Amino acid sequence: MKILFHSFLITLCLLAACTGRDKKGRPLDTPTSGSIRIAVDESLKPLLDTEVDTFMGLYQRARIEVAYTSEQEAVRQLLLDSVRLVVITRKLLPEEIETLAQQAYKPHQVTVAREGIALIMNRARTDSVLSVEQLGKMLRGEIVNWHEVSPKGPAGALEIVFDQPTSGILRYLKDSLKIDTLPKNCFAVNDNPSVIQHVASRPNTLGLIGGTWISDQDDSTANAFLNTVRVAALSRQTGGESFQPFQAYIAQNNYPLVREITIVSREARAGLGSGLIAFIAGEKGQRIVLKAGLVPVTMPIRVVEINRQPLF
Repeated sequence: MKILFHSFLITLCLLAACTGRDKKGRPLDTPTSGSIRIAVDESLKPLLDTEVDTFMGLYQRARIEVAYTSEQEAVRQLLLDSVRLVVITRKLLPEEIETLAQQAYKPHQVTVAREGIALIMNRARTDSVLSVEQLGKMLRGEIVNWHEVSPKGPAGALEIVFDQPTSGILRYLKDSLKIDTLPKNCFAVNDNPSVIQHVASRPNTLGLIGGTWISDQDDSTANAFLNTVRVAALSRQTGGESFQPFQAYIAQNNYPLVREITIVSREARAGLGSGLIAFIAGEKGQRIVLKAGLVPVTMPIRVVEINRQPLF
């Protein structure tokens, strides 16, 4: 894998060298040098921070400016040619591909990881088990009080918080659970850290976050977040076996809410975006995915026997 990755980068550099300069005479970026701006779904920030920082550390003539935003805004910027590359949690829609085709671009889409959407609760809630059916009812406004979920637990009017109205998390849940309109007790609080802080301070709140924010158990920030909230275990059916959104359960297809992290590029030549894709999909980038507690797509992982008791 390592030899193939370096061979691929060398090939990209040779191809890039043939193009030389742009129409204004400025040097073009190559797979390992130059500067570009990319847009990334904010829920993926912990992973992409590490991937981009590592890439720029290895290739010190490369400068990548990352705009963290909502999934919808990232795609909008790609279609407007404001960025050449985005990292989101879906493939482009047919109409989006057609928009790029009208601009004479064919998008390059590469899936690099699998991640679970995490449901988090205040630590005062001792019963932190939900089913997909219950979650769907919550997001439709059919369950509005905690005693409807857990009759033995403390009652309280349910609040649901997420990052942004146009986020990939919300889009995924609405698509998966067939949600048309959210109830009034659902609202956005700007970003994933704000969701965690909101849940930590309000006992009746359910939060929806990207698993990347809590999956790396060697990361001090992730551990600080985990010390302030509970991570819910989720079952496919009410009363069924429940799982938390961690690596082994995602790899074995036990956790129900799993999404694919995909890089989409509109580069028409071998530029810095192509180099970044090759890095993240290659051995070093996939090891970063593995270390982050997510499931790499282009390299195998080893699943070992684990404690089935909830960690948090």
